[in-house]
Amino acid sequence: MAITLEQALKRYPGAQTYRPGDSEALNREILGLMRSGRKTATCAVPEEFEADPESRPVVGRTDIALDWEGNPAFATRTLSLEEIAFSDMDESRIPAQGEFIDLDDWRRGYAAYYGRNGGFDPGMIFIYERFEVVEDFGVEEPT
Repeated sequence: MAITLEQALKRYPGAQTYRPGDSEALNREILGLMRSGRKTATCAVPEEFEADPESRPVVGRTDIALDWEGNPAFATRTLSLEEIAFSDMDESRIPAQGEFIDLDDWRRGYAAYYGRNGGFDPGMIFIYERFEVVEDFGVEEPT
């Protein structure tokens, strides 16, 4: 039985919600990588949280990742946060993000993503977040 967003937020008091990706296809890809364990890190820019500062990740807080329709997919706990310039991103941080082949692929991917979502600037500062999935709401519990 699927859990509702209200139930997920009750289970994780103080959780914020977020929807990975800017399209249904990208959202599905990212959630699949999270489910497989290949994606344990992500990046965002501080400006994404200006309208809702409470939604900015906080180390130790558990948040709710949503599917494209707004249903809870996972509870994720933020393990660490690091601010890093686009130009300072290095190869060691790429594998944990799951969807990129290498640093060049990461740069192309994020330049395209932010180009579609408000504008890309090579001087951008990113928030590099490491997280763990603490609950997969898409997996049935054994009875």
